[in-house]
Amino acid sequence: VQLQASGGGLVQTGGSLRLSCAFSARVSSTPCMGWFRQAPGKDREFLVGIRWSRAYTLYADSVKDRFTISRDDAKDTVYLEMNSLKPEDTAVYYCAAGSNVVRDSSKYAYWGQGTQVTVSS
Repeated sequence: VQLQASGGGLVQTGGSLRLSCAFSARVSSTPCMGWFRQAPGKDREFLVGIRWSRAYTLYADSVKDRFTISRDDAKDTVYLEMNSLKPEDTAVYYCAAGSNVVRDSSKYAYWGQGTQVTVSS
């Protein structure tokens, strides 16, 4: 397993969660990381991507004021801090690694297994 996502759970509307994605040394050479989510019956949705070397970050409009991506190099882990959660944020959340920060999920070569986030109303 190259990417391991964790931190999901059940939270009330307006609450916060922090997701973690631990990645292996081999995958850490990939310059870009991203977070996606997929709700039942919907396509996988891009949330945020980051390129470490240029400190470039791209957020989806739906989350840019509420979600924050960060990374701890010492722990080989990338985080997604999620605030002001809404019921429509309910989905399985995935981390991914690739060579470019793009919205297209097919461009990411490595994926974590996903972690469920449920926001109750």
